[in-house]
Formats: sequence, structure tokens, C-alpha cells
Amino acid sequence: MRIEIKQRGNSTAVLISFSAHSERFESNYERNRFYTGLYGRAQRVRHGREVYNYRREGLLDEIPHIKVDNSVFIVALQEMERILMYLREWHNKIEYKSFPVLLEPDEMKELQHR
Repeated sequence: MRIEIKQRGNSTAVLISFSAHSERFESNYERNRFYTGLYGRAQRVRHGREVYNYRREGLLDEIPHIKVDNSVFIVALQEMERILMYLREWHNKIEYKSFPVLLEPDEMKELQHR
């Protein structure tokens, strides 16, 4: 699927929605790899009485975005290709769609300054 979106000034962004089909993943581990790669995860490790907290970053930790719902988020137009490259890697396990959206200036700033 090739998607072309014409930019309208500085307020164009892309809403991306995906559905993961659990039955298509070979295991829970593989499904978790998909989600961890996208969203990252928090990890808590106990060692004796000590507790260590780690943050494993995912793609969306690197890309400013606005989370709309569990599997729906908005990214700036210039970041769309990075997201689509990741989703294409999982094309046989998930379905995704993208839609151009126009944002208010303050919302667009949120995508540029995270």
C-alpha cells in the first residue's frame, strides 16, 4: 500500500490506527515483541531487597506523538515513514491504516517539541 499525503502548511499530521491479530502471532513472546518495539516497556527487577526500575524504549519513545487510543496515535507527517516501516515489518500479523489530519497550532507544537 502506497500512501501519499500532501502537506497543508505546518498543520498536517497523520493518524495511524492498527489492529493486532493475536491468532497470527506464533507466541505471546512474539506479540509482546511487537508491542515492546512500538511502545517500549517498564521493567522492575528485584535483587534481594533492592528493586531496580528500567525503561526499555520503543519507537514511539523516539517519535513525538499524540496517543488517541490504545492502538491509535498521531505523528507529524515527516515521521510517518519511520512508523510505517515498523508496521510493514509486521504486515502479516497486523492491519494498519493511516489518515491525514489537520491539527491546531498548539497540538502541532506538541508533536514537534517532545
